[in-house]
Amino acid sequence: MKKEKSCGAVIFTREGGAVRFLLIRHVNGGHWAFPKGHVESGENETQTALREIREETGLTVELDTGFRRVNSYSPGKEIWKDVVYFLAEAKSRVLKTQKEEILDAGWFSYGEAKKEITFSNDVALFEEAAAYLKEKGTEDLS
Repeated sequence: MKKEKSCGAVIFTREGGAVRFLLIRHVNGGHWAFPKGHVESGENETQTALREIREETGLTVELDTGFRRVNSYSPGKEIWKDVVYFLAEAKSRVLKTQKEEILDAGWFSYGEAKKEITFSNDVALFEEAAAYLKEKGTEDLS
């Protein structure tokens, strides 16, 4: 069985005291989720996550490696994929999406994002990230 590994992040920003989350709609499959991509030779997980976020969204972020979750699944026959996700705070809300990989992107409230995310394993990841933020004392997740 072929093994693949990708890294990415659940990205948030603060807007007037409220938290907004970034979702992207992937060209490959058209699903709403989070920025991520394959680990390149010589990279560690955080380097991959930061590079992929920058390439796909144009954002500079600060990773919170205290939040690290792995989604594992089989995207095809004889393939097993682990995707490592961190939490990240964006320094800006200005997006410059990579058209080859991203159909659409936007900032969503917690409730909007939860409804928009396509796959249940990503919803579970998102809920864990939001709970982690709330524990850290982040203002308003509504």
